Amino acid sequence: MNTRPVRTRFAPSPTGYMHVGNLRTALYAYLLAKKHGGTFILRIEDTDQGRLVEGAADIIYSTLKETGLYWDEGPDVGGPVGPYIQSERMGMYMGYAERLIASGHAYRCFCGKERLEEVKRVQAASGIPPKYDGHCSRLTPAEIQQKLDAGIPYVIRQKIPEGGSTSFNDLVFGDITVDNASLDDQVLIKTDGMPTYNFANVVDDHTMGITHVIRGSEYLSSTPKYNLLYEAFGWDLPVYIHCSPVMKTSTQKLSKRDGDASYQDLVAKGYLKDAVLNYIALLGWSPKGEQEIFTLPEMVEAFDVEGISKSPAIFDVQKLNYINGEYIRRLSLDEFARKAEPWIRQTVKREDVDIQLIAQVLQARCELLSDIPEQVDFIDALPEYDTAMYTHKKMKTNAETSLEALKAVLPVLEDIPEDSFTAGAVHEGLFALIEKLGVKNGYILWPVRVAVSGKQFTPGGGVELCAILGKAKSIARVKKGIEKLS
Repeated sequence: MNTRPVRTRFAPSPTGYMHVGNLRTALYAYLLAKKHGGTFILRIEDTDQGRLVEGAADIIYSTLKETGLYWDEGPDVGGPVGPYIQSERMGMYMGYAERLIASGHAYRCFCGKERLEEVKRVQAASGIPPKYDGHCSRLTPAEIQQKLDAGIPYVIRQKIPEGGSTSFNDLVFGDITVDNASLDDQVLIKTDGMPTYNFANVVDDHTMGITHVIRGSEYLSSTPKYNLLYEAFGWDLPVYIHCSPVMKTSTQKLSKRDGDASYQDLVAKGYLKDAVLNYIALLGWSPKGEQEIFTLPEMVEAFDVEGISKSPAIFDVQKLNYINGEYIRRLSLDEFARKAEPWIRQTVKREDVDIQLIAQVLQARCELLSDIPEQVDFIDALPEYDTAMYTHKKMKTNAETSLEALKAVLPVLEDIPEDSFTAGAVHEGLFALIEKLGVKNGYILWPVRVAVSGKQFTPGGGVELCAILGKAKSIARVKKGIEKLS
């Protein structure tokens, strides 16, 4: 590990929604900084003006705040090395590029679009990988001055050494060596004077004192070029931690179209934010021991770069659902009722129902908040159902036994006073009937469940459902069941 105080950064581009891979990068950068008593920095990288999406920066801020990833330095909180928005740092990059020209590590390139396309065509025809051919790096000082005097537009390119190789160490992927001949003389400053992402990124990381760079493994191939820039300036290299991508399958990327690529998609589907963050931490990171459910402080304590895998992480919806279910069950009933109510109200419009009671029945049987509307859609109106549902092999019931059971249940429900028609009272009445008839529980409870819900799968049993519906509705539906079975 680097001996300097740890400074990590999350440096997203405001180009749309928060991809789960981006949120994972932010989380790992946060965890590493907090684990070592360091500083977590938010920097907005908006140099690619053509790709900016209005409101995307707000999504970045709100997502990090919702998930508890508060930054120590950033655009809104300030800090000693601001500004923290790249477009507000424009004045500094040209000076660094000119330093590289002066030291022979960069040069002005005057090649127009036509020449660059011709170079590509020739290379493609010869089977050579496309890259700039270094033409302008061989211009004499007089030729350069002549072009400047003529006002010919130019970019500034990095001058990659022609021979040798560049090596670096990554804490996940180990030692990597690349032949310099395979690297392109990348553009550092565009014709409009704006820095490219690759150049601004290096300058910002150095001037902000970033000690550990955590990012996606798609940047592994660019890292040798970054390191040549660090070396040209005589700057210390950061520690690199590259993370493999998050995939839907071993060959398919997560897709916004399928609603599984962003944090916002997952929350809209009814996942709890803490469960999403917990699951994202485990996408490519294996904690020591058996624990899987972590609060954010527990993640800080457990986080270790050694646990990050080289292999792509497969997004496992079943695992996410399991973790989300665990989080739901750990909520207090009041908290769960608050979160569940908007989902309950999608299909339950009755004002006389007890939301807390519905939530109590749901909490033990709910993995996803978006499951709720369909689970409770029988409360307002009894759906049409087939009497075949009364036949249940395990409960040893059929249409004939169910008709007898419901006829016996009806007076029991009618005898419970309106003002004390609770789950406790219904339970007491139905179980007294079961004992009196000398039958199995399911003989009575299954027909009641079907009669009052019209559904095969419900969040609770017949007792709880009667309590939720109330005396009048329960009796009316039991009568309806008797009528259907008759």
